Amino acid sequence: MAAFKVLAPGQQGEAPAQSDLDKCVHCGLCLNACPTYRELGVEMDSPRGRIYQMNAVAAGAPITPSYVRHLDLCLACRGCETACPSGVPYGRLIEAARAEIQARRSRSFGVRIGQKLVFERLLPSRIALQIAGAALYVYQASGLQRIVRATGVLKLFGNLANIEALSPHAQVPFFYRHIGKTFPALGPRRFRVALVAGCIANVAFARLNEATVRVLQRNGCEVVIPAAQNCCGALHLHSGLKEHARALARNNIDAMPTGDFDAIVTNAAGCGSTLKEYGELLESDPAYRDRAAQFSATLRDVTEFLASIELDAQMAPIEAAVTYQDSCHLAHGQKIKNAPRQLLRAIPGLVFREMPNADVCCGSAGVYNVVENEMAMQILRHKMEAIAQTGASVIATANPGCLLQLAAGARLFGSRQRVVHVVELLDEAYSRYAASLNRAAAS
Repeated sequence: MAAFKVLAPGQQGEAPAQSDLDKCVHCGLCLNACPTYRELGVEMDSPRGRIYQMNAVAAGAPITPSYVRHLDLCLACRGCETACPSGVPYGRLIEAARAEIQARRSRSFGVRIGQKLVFERLLPSRIALQIAGAALYVYQASGLQRIVRATGVLKLFGNLANIEALSPHAQVPFFYRHIGKTFPALGPRRFRVALVAGCIANVAFARLNEATVRVLQRNGCEVVIPAAQNCCGALHLHSGLKEHARALARNNIDAMPTGDFDAIVTNAAGCGSTLKEYGELLESDPAYRDRAAQFSATLRDVTEFLASIELDAQMAPIEAAVTYQDSCHLAHGQKIKNAPRQLLRAIPGLVFREMPNADVCCGSAGVYNVVENEMAMQILRHKMEAIAQTGASVIATANPGCLLQLAAGARLFGSRQRVVHVVELLDEAYSRYAASLNRAAAS
């Protein structure tokens, strides 16, 4: 894999467009949809308040530590976009405002080093991710993680115990072994799709990626795992590193020619929201603008894709009560709420129970639950209280980050409910059905 390289870096940074800011009529309908406002009740930590501050900076006010802090506390969940009657593109505004902060105000040395290590060295590098994954696997498989948790020593270091509780399981073997492969459809081929494997997902969600491949195969898809794909850039974009995100977007557009596939599929809602906005991200790049728009038009969340086709109904029952937590960037970024629920209801035996405020953020929000852990845990505690009202033993969602956050919530604040991706439940139902056929044939 070639070393990561940022292409055509911007010289002056970026800022929220005044035309976008002007769409806000300050009606306040966004307030109750905002997780930080629900927790704090502070106007400046609401979408309306943050837009007010962006307008002040656009008019010449300085970028102060207070302004940065209020924007840092935003989860960028985009719940306000769903609530807004005026169509304010808040996701675009918060990303532009953070990019402007990156360009105009120096972060602390520690933050700059952390960003460089994570966003420039780790996420874009397959080698670095595999080394980190191997170290995590040793930490967990050796029993050291259990010892550290049992001693409670991490509680001596502030929120470190909560942050460590969010660490994913390194799933050996990593999904990297499948990059570049093509998996045939089971039965007649109906579609040819490309799977976006992600970056961290190749290490921490290898079994989810494999389950996704199997479910797509079961539904008549030839599944291609493009060899040259890389990190989608979502985490970079949410952190204000737009040029890094653009570089990664160009790489993925080159890696997955849209004319080769009926759909480009992702099982990560957060990634999917950014992938669907490549056209917007590269609209000023004449070499990639049209290709980026076509890429975005071809991109489908896996639940969206499966709900749009004639789903293979040959599934064994799963006798369980299941509730669903909307992934913010699926529900609010991509406006997809029914598809995951439709798929869950298609599984025989499964009892679906809707939770209160299912589309309010769980507190994951990319790296938010690490950098703003106290607020993320506060939001998560309330989410687990809503889940408890359903009595469900299984929590389904559609984004890896949400899976980690909810799994931590089940351990810390819940009743150790099982937390799964929607696709994993489909895969389980298909696998049980195939196993029953094999047993019948053997007898």
